[in-house]
Amino acid sequence: MTGSSACYSLNGIVLGISAERPELWQDFDRMLASLHVAGTGEPGFRLDIAETEALDEAPDGSLVFDGEIPEDGYCRMIADGSTVHLVFPARQTVAINDDERWATLRVRPGAKAAWTPSMLVLDAALDAGGQHMLHTAGLTLPGRDAVVLIHAPSGTGKTTTSLALATQGFGLCSDDAMILNVAPATPKAWGLPRHSKVHQKTAEMIPQVAPCLGPTWDRNGEQAVSLERLREIIRVETPSARPVAALLHLARSADSQTRLVPMARTEAMVALMLDNVRTGMTGLLPLQKRRMATIGKLVSSVPTFTLEVGARPADAAALINDTLAKQD
Repeated sequence: MTGSSACYSLNGIVLGISAERPELWQDFDRMLASLHVAGTGEPGFRLDIAETEALDEAPDGSLVFDGEIPEDGYCRMIADGSTVHLVFPARQTVAINDDERWATLRVRPGAKAAWTPSMLVLDAALDAGGQHMLHTAGLTLPGRDAVVLIHAPSGTGKTTTSLALATQGFGLCSDDAMILNVAPATPKAWGLPRHSKVHQKTAEMIPQVAPCLGPTWDRNGEQAVSLERLREIIRVETPSARPVAALLHLARSADSQTRLVPMARTEAMVALMLDNVRTGMTGLLPLQKRRMATIGKLVSSVPTFTLEVGARPADAAALINDTLAKQD
């Protein structure tokens, strides 16, 4: 990619990025490369990135967050009307305006880039298009274009379960991040096209993934696997919006047996909100309120279940197929 700008289609809204040189938006391109489009006129959301020695580390507004972010370190979040600022001292700052649909990212030369600002900008761009990113896996049902969403806190087994289902004819949309739009009568979702992180335990339980893995594991016992490598062993879906057939809350089985049981909608909503809606010192920000409303409409529109996964995650495939066939 050359030039000083790039555009990415987010299924209904275009994110336009401008910078002094392409290297400054490499984090976005790693996430969104497959969504890159030629210039399509005025983008729906604009991001400007620049390097500077002088960061504005004390913007006006109310302090929303002050503390450590996993992997990224210390930061402060300040809300000033419709603009939210995130400050990583001596490293980088980001300002996001929801109403006017723009963001600015400022980085000190040579500073290690933080991942959180990129995700906040992507969240804001999606929000501008009436969509929200949820911490869920998503898979298409065998022989159908409908998708099931699988929710669980990190470490519960979303990737393991997703890959196990994919070896049984399901199509992988994402093992961790799905984009949801509840404006249609039937909510639709698509997967953020980024690599999967496969844990050593997952590799042990699903030997089919072995050809995709290298010899080195990181300090968390994981390694990143590209979608291109995964396509060698499973079906990886395109990032197209598809109707949501059901929401499954993942849990570990107490007796090693895999089962799928109905889950009360209120319980499903609480579980999904606890993992996807963030509060700050001043309460919910407007974007978080809209995300909560999106979750509420999703849960009221589709069947909700608890998926208790036992010693053989692949057993869930037949349970899901049989149960949802009865819902049609």
